[in-house]
Amino acid sequence: MITPWPRSLLWRTVLLIAALLIAAQLTALLLVRLSDRGPRAEEGAQQVASIVQLARAALTSTAPDKRRELLAQLTAREGIRIYAEGEGDPPEIASQASWLPLLQDELHRSLGPATRYRFVPSHGGNLWVSFSVKGDHFWVVVPSRQLEHPFPLRWLGWVTAVLAFAMFGAYALVSRINGPLRALAGAAVRLGRGEAVDRLHEDGPAEIRALTRAFNQMATDLAHLDADRTLMLAGVSHDLRTPLSRLRVELEMLSPDTPGRTAMIQDIEDMDAVLGQFLAYAQGSTSEREKTVELNALAQAATERYERMDKRIMLDLGQVPPLPLRQTAMTRVITNLLDNAFKYGRRAEQPAAEVTLRTARERDRICVSVLDRGPGIPESELARLKKPFTRLDSSRSNAAGSGLGLAIVDRIARQHGGRLWLTARAGGGLDATVELPIQKASV
Repeated sequence: MITPWPRSLLWRTVLLIAALLIAAQLTALLLVRLSDRGPRAEEGAQQVASIVQLARAALTSTAPDKRRELLAQLTAREGIRIYAEGEGDPPEIASQASWLPLLQDELHRSLGPATRYRFVPSHGGNLWVSFSVKGDHFWVVVPSRQLEHPFPLRWLGWVTAVLAFAMFGAYALVSRINGPLRALAGAAVRLGRGEAVDRLHEDGPAEIRALTRAFNQMATDLAHLDADRTLMLAGVSHDLRTPLSRLRVELEMLSPDTPGRTAMIQDIEDMDAVLGQFLAYAQGSTSEREKTVELNALAQAATERYERMDKRIMLDLGQVPPLPLRQTAMTRVITNLLDNAFKYGRRAEQPAAEVTLRTARERDRICVSVLDRGPGIPESELARLKKPFTRLDSSRSNAAGSGLGLAIVDRIARQHGGRLWLTARAGGGLDATVELPIQKASV
């Protein structure tokens, strides 16, 4: 599901701060407008009262026959429109402006409780206020623009400037946090793949420095632990292979007809292979440097090697580009998958295992697949088989093994930024596929 909310901490924080600032500015503006309504209403009422008092004073001091001329002069010179009642009365049903109730008390206080007023929205809006002079009634018309105070647009400029400065400050602040976190995330990914990780620079706020320091210590401890484990397994392998070699020599010196000689030699070879798997899993492939490798060439070389052992492999090679890989490690991947297919991928009624080695390109990934027609594996057990020292003899066969072959393949695939997939093959058997990215994502 696609969401417009950004995924990164940087932009989430910037947008959150921007939203909070906008809400704060709008709330402050609303409070200012609300608190300013009373004083503005009083000011507007005083302005209307002044106009009415001016008109009343002018009409009071003017003879009745001269009032019409005076009204014309006031309209022409002062812009004050005054109409005698009955000559230009406002409509009986007039609109109610939002600011009009605020003027009511002030108008009654200044002009008397008998004052009438109406708001006519036509022609931009006018406020009609009544007054009387010696028994004659008049209407004075005050344009509403003299009473209303429009929103100052310059405030929008200031609000925009404040918002821009705040977002810039938020970006600078969070980017200082986001940089070390991004480096830490990348180092964690590489460490999870089993790669060597350089010590991270401890920079940023105190919490980020503490987190980076803890990660550096963890990476150092893991490196020491891995080195100790590799050294221990190498010593055990050496100590065990020495007596195994002596046993092999002694068995070779026996007569070929000696009972059990062939079986004992095979047992020694199996033990030696198991020790080799232990060392391969412990050492990994991080010490090997990457270089451009043709996967099809590795597949052909592996096929020729197995054919010399009378093991037939069907090749299905696609058009795949060269990749930056650890060649020895990738050769071990293909070999382990083929060994697994020949060891477990044959049914009782089959004279030999039917094994297919396939390479293909699927969008932005390269796939190396080994397929067999063995008894197959239940889907519930496929993920478990990628764990170290795990076998499923009951569903495949009773062949011996260390249970590290697929675990080694999975570790090497992850170290290359890929994955190992185990799926049931249509028609029976197992499909073991290693997916490798054509271009590794930088972390």
